[in-house]
Amino acid sequence: MTKIIALTNQKGGVGKTTTAVNLAASLAALDRRVLLVDLDPQGHATMGSGVDKHELDGSVLDVVLGERKSSEVILDCPEAGFALLPGNGDLTAAEVELLERDEGRERCLVRALEDVATEYDVVLIDCPPSLNMLTVNALTAADGVLIPLQCEFYALEGLSALLDTVEQIKDSVNPQLEIFGILRTMFDSRNSLTRDVSKQLRDYFGDALLKATIPRNVRVAEAPSHGLPVTKYARFSRGSQAHRVLAKELIRRLSL
Repeated sequence: MTKIIALTNQKGGVGKTTTAVNLAASLAALDRRVLLVDLDPQGHATMGSGVDKHELDGSVLDVVLGERKSSEVILDCPEAGFALLPGNGDLTAAEVELLERDEGRERCLVRALEDVATEYDVVLIDCPPSLNMLTVNALTAADGVLIPLQCEFYALEGLSALLDTVEQIKDSVNPQLEIFGILRTMFDSRNSLTRDVSKQLRDYFGDALLKATIPRNVRVAEAPSHGLPVTKYARFSRGSQAHRVLAKELIRRLSL
């Protein structure tokens, strides 16, 4: 059964898109059929998958607004190993138009994915770094949320607002929505703040805190400029191995 996972954190710079691309590639390398949806107007997941966001014939904007079917827009990314529903700056227009709609505006992505979701084992949605209408659409469409989090004080403060939003979505439009996991990114166990924040997360969230962590790694940072996941760019690097560990943990946790 298809699992739809929204990767979201309204705080930018926590490695959300990097996680989305590399998790997609890692799951694909473990023989899962994966669709990555780039719902972020920055289009970084699209670029990191080896697709030029400036040269798109169609994008997730078209399917969110109901102008085209997802199957007409989805691209195969053979180098990365997964399928991509690409996005770019045009998504800003979707945000404006969705806000002007009176009914059903939070379910546009649900309808967009209806004709294709069952073709995949996993659908990963890379959300914008804000709690806007695009993010609400992602949370409405998702079975669960994966929250990349950097171990610092302000990250914990932002997490509270995100969890409130998740509860609001559960109460209003998607009662099945779960927290699939909290992922520590840019992780450095030698840092005392990292250890302190990890302990707070473990005490408060228990099993929701994933065992896998993503370390700071130069190969992970370099990979997007080559249009490749780190699993393809530097498959034996620490960053690549960490994403493979993450993929295996989610496979076990979610029975993917």
